[in-house]
Order: sequence, then structure tokens, then C-alpha cells
Amino acid sequence: MKIEIVKTDLELKRCFPVMQQLRSQLTLEIFVERVNRQSKEYGYCLVYLEDADEVKSVAGFIIREMLPLGKFLYIDDIVTNHSDRSKGYGSWLFDWLVNYARVQGCAHLHLDSRLEREDAHRFYNRKGMNVTGYHFALKL
Repeated sequence: MKIEIVKTDLELKRCFPVMQQLRSQLTLEIFVERVNRQSKEYGYCLVYLEDADEVKSVAGFIIREMLPLGKFLYIDDIVTNHSDRSKGYGSWLFDWLVNYARVQGCAHLHLDSRLEREDAHRFYNRKGMNVTGYHFALKL
């Protein structure tokens, strides 16, 4: 088993089938373009967990800094292949993200999760995360 930050388009394309399970609106072309652009412009990273030469889990994240929080790692997406859930892959990837955030000098790790994703909420609670507020949005 290995966990790596995506460095090539080939690795990125290998991650797409897992990411598409969470972000079904994305095509491969849009996924590759957005990840590459966001990586260059904003420092976005995509990390994957591979076991037996198959991508099992994927997470997209960015390190930011805000006045009230200081430096923090924000997880945009974290998803495990449907057929590989409850095998520990998501937990290992989450723990890797926590360690990476610490090494990078982050004081916090944050993410947003849609209200209906109750299984994900239980996972985040088991990993020690707390619900600390509401996220509001306005479509423009």
C-alpha cells in the first residue's frame, strides 16, 4: 500500500474513476483541466492511496491561511472506491492528511460535508472531528 501526491496526468487519470463516484458531474477532461489549473493557481493537491496496483481512495486538498484560523489544511474531497469501503483505506488516507497538515505547520484541518452524507459524518466523528458551524452558500 502506498499514499502519494499526484504528480503526473497518468496518475491523475487513474484517480478519476474513484473521484467520479463522489463528483459524478465531472468528465475526465474537466477533472484533469480543473485539477491542473487549481494546482498551478491555488496550490491544490490530489493525493491517492493505492493497494495492489489499484487506486482505492482519493482526496483533494489545499493549504490556506485565514485571520481567525491561521494556517490550515482544507479537504475539498475525500472518497473511497465503493467496493473498497470499510477496509480501512479512507482511515489511512485521512490519517495521512492529518500528519501532512502537521508537518506543513497547520493548526487545523477542515472540511465541509453535505447534510445527507450521514455515513461520512459518522466517519469524521470517529476520526475526532467536530461540527463547528454551518456553511452558507449563494449561487451567483
